[in-house]
Amino acid sequence: MTTSLFHDLPAAGTLTAHEHIGFELGWDYAHHALVPPAPYDQEPSALRHGLLAGQAAFGTRTLQPTRHVRKWLQLRLHAWLRGRSVELVQVTPKYLQQIEASHCPVTRVALSTGTLEGSDASVDRVRNDAAYAAGNLALMSTKANHAKGALGFREALRVVRDLESGRIGAAGGLTVAQWARVALLCSFVTPLSHEEASALPMLVFPPNRLRLFNPVQALQGFVGRQLLTPGWSQRMARFEALLPGKPAWRAFQMFFHALLPRVLEAGRCDEPQRARWAVEDAWRNPLVLQRWTTFARLLTARQCEDLLSRATAKKLATQHIEQIPDAQATDGWQLESRGYVPHAVLMRRSPVRRRPGTEAQARLPL
Repeated sequence: MTTSLFHDLPAAGTLTAHEHIGFELGWDYAHHALVPPAPYDQEPSALRHGLLAGQAAFGTRTLQPTRHVRKWLQLRLHAWLRGRSVELVQVTPKYLQQIEASHCPVTRVALSTGTLEGSDASVDRVRNDAAYAAGNLALMSTKANHAKGALGFREALRVVRDLESGRIGAAGGLTVAQWARVALLCSFVTPLSHEEASALPMLVFPPNRLRLFNPVQALQGFVGRQLLTPGWSQRMARFEALLPGKPAWRAFQMFFHALLPRVLEAGRCDEPQRARWAVEDAWRNPLVLQRWTTFARLLTARQCEDLLSRATAKKLATQHIEQIPDAQATDGWQLESRGYVPHAVLMRRSPVRRRPGTEAQARLPL
């Protein structure tokens, strides 16, 4: 008598999406010669069935389990246990490597691994009502991730105001400045009016590969990052030539002449991370924000997009910028189910066998 690996699973064609995802996850664990942590490696589930099926199929013909592969499988297991959706076309081990950071963007502590301390790196869904999907992920400390929780831009901004007014004395172990960075991170993936987005300070630069829904913030990040790379004076002169008319040119010069001294006050920063913090901290000066807002509101959102396109074409950007249509900006985000796997959908039982691949460089939805 032969015992099927699927003896306690529904018949073929009747697996739920959650079961199908669990089977594929177990299959990928086996493909990399790994097993899920206890007790999930032994408990009867679609995950274990996928693991056993993969082990039988691959034998010793397995792939190298790199550090990023392990993180990829850990992220998927964590999401599967909570019913969260993971978009697997672009969210690959290579993608996780691309969003790596040395320091937490919120607390600014050096990120650690496996210490079980608040400094350990964790992958955060910046927009909590969306899936683990390309453009919605950022690396931050466990402490910051736990404090942020399910809060979005409005809720995090309310925490900032409550702390500033003394209405509350503490929140999640973060300071007012750290909560302000949480709020700004959330604002990047929150569609705002041009007027509202223009009034936000760039207290933290957008993490790599995060999609920016507000064109004026993309322009803001583009300008701020210029000061982190030699040759910024020449690039800024060429950028100013692209501005639409003298009022915008004068307003931009007034803004930049307010920003630059605050950055220089921090002194020479040969360490890239400290240089970045010096530019971010310069935005805490009220005059800098006031002059930026005055300049930004002379433009429309569309003009911000056009300026970025023209500046990128002239190779003035210090990092890769790609503009993608609004309709594609949230592909795989599962907004209709608030980032959860739609359990009602039935899937075929057979796994889709994928290999981690290369994803498109997409950050800015326009």
